[in-house]
Amino acid sequence: MLSHSKEELVRKLREEEAEKMAALIQRGRLIKEVNRQLQGHLTEIRELKQVNHRLQEENRELKDLCCFLDDDRLKSKKLASEWQLFGYHAAKVLREDLGGYLKKLSELERRQDELVRENSCLSEVFLALEEDGASIRHHASPVASSELSLLPCGPRDLGDGSSSTGSVGSPDQLHVVCSPDD
Repeated sequence: MLSHSKEELVRKLREEEAEKMAALIQRGRLIKEVNRQLQGHLTEIRELKQVNHRLQEENRELKDLCCFLDDDRLKSKKLASEWQLFGYHAAKVLREDLGGYLKKLSELERRQDELVRENSCLSEVFLALEEDGASIRHHASPVASSELSLLPCGPRDLGDGSSSTGSVGSPDQLHVVCSPDD
């Protein structure tokens, strides 16, 4: 410093001060830029926190929905297996009932066939008796005709349950005497 003059030292001092001031101004600008960037980052962080909170809410809702749907799926699966079991048992019962009804139907058909045969035989017997009765009337004596007029001739019970009269010889049966021509 002694080798330099006073003016040189002042000039160097002013140069150093100017450089220092320029550095301070540059530093201030850099700090302002950093602060501005920090403010932008803080704003972005706040927005990201809000987005994160919203996504966590949606995630919780979706999780609840998944749990509900899974419970519903399990209930549906259980209900489907119960219906399948019910269908199996119902089909089994229906098969058993159908077998019983088919047996009853075949028994009724057999009885119907027997009744048809019996009715056919009775019709033949009735026709034969009617022919015999007609031939007897043509050859009958007056005494036989008068004996026939004493026979009761009222409503006849056919044995099929349709008659309202009692059985032959019962006290509620009317004894009407009529001629063979009635």
